[in-house]
Amino acid sequence: MAQQREVDGYDLIGDVHGCGRSLVRLLEKLGYRAEDGVFRHPRRQVIFLGDLIDRGPNIRLAVSIAKGMVDAGEAHIVMGNHEYNALAYCHQAPSDSERDWLREHTPRNHRIIERTLEQFHAFPMEWETCLAWFMTLPLCLDLEGLRVVHACWDEPLVDAFLARRPDARIDRAFLTESTSPGSFAHRVMDRLTRGTQMPLPPGVEIRSRDGFTRRSFRAHFWCRNPHTYGDVVFQPDNLPPALEDRPLSAAERERLAFYPESAPPLFVGHYWCQGVPALPRANIACLDYSAVKHGRLVAYRWEGEQRLDANRFVWVDVSKEGIRD
Repeated sequence: MAQQREVDGYDLIGDVHGCGRSLVRLLEKLGYRAEDGVFRHPRRQVIFLGDLIDRGPNIRLAVSIAKGMVDAGEAHIVMGNHEYNALAYCHQAPSDSERDWLREHTPRNHRIIERTLEQFHAFPMEWETCLAWFMTLPLCLDLEGLRVVHACWDEPLVDAFLARRPDARIDRAFLTESTSPGSFAHRVMDRLTRGTQMPLPPGVEIRSRDGFTRRSFRAHFWCRNPHTYGDVVFQPDNLPPALEDRPLSAAERERLAFYPESAPPLFVGHYWCQGVPALPRANIACLDYSAVKHGRLVAYRWEGEQRLDANRFVWVDVSKEGIRD
């Protein structure tokens, strides 16, 4: 068991998505050094925001670094939707189910996890160890002065989840329940790891930049009184023409969570931001800047401040001087 120690602050790192070499460069830029195979800092710790796997060229390296740091007490982590997807994809459904796997092995679902499975193909025991570790990852962290979740902090739902799972971790029964739409576990996993998916009108779809056709868009959770789709959309893909000004119905407004300005600083990933890192609000930071699409792998250096400061973002370009990860 790793010993707890006092730290001066946390370095929160967004979605790595298999950009393992870029993660090394970012940790070194933050002042971490490899000692006995683990990246360490004398006075700081890392918090990973999930989505270590899928898409990138060095997935095993990314997982190895993060797991080594967490196991050694040098980092914390929350589960992302890609770790959750992997667990459901790789666990068989109950014998009385009509399906073989908790997450069906459709071409679409396989495409998401394909690069991870390819890179672990020759290392099956290592992959089994990773899956076992993913099951131990908490869905959220409520530390002294800050909160962390992969996609959305829905306070009533988080409270209800923690009442049932005080350590914020799931088990096999919860994982199985989460694949039943409408169940409590499904609502928890969907909201905390995927956020709010707002359905598009019938017949309308988005061809996203990752090649998928989507019939919903990602909505954020920090607009106090939203009126239109444009007030809440939070994703790199533009809405189809005329939908920015489409009014939100009462039912659509009910779907949205809200994180108040008075709440502790919150750090999320998930949303594929672009450009120079910026704060959507003074107590919210999104750290997913599309690293795997040769964007930026981004960290925030938190030192206890309750109003976040954009000057505390630190990043590395995943594509720099023509060198790919």
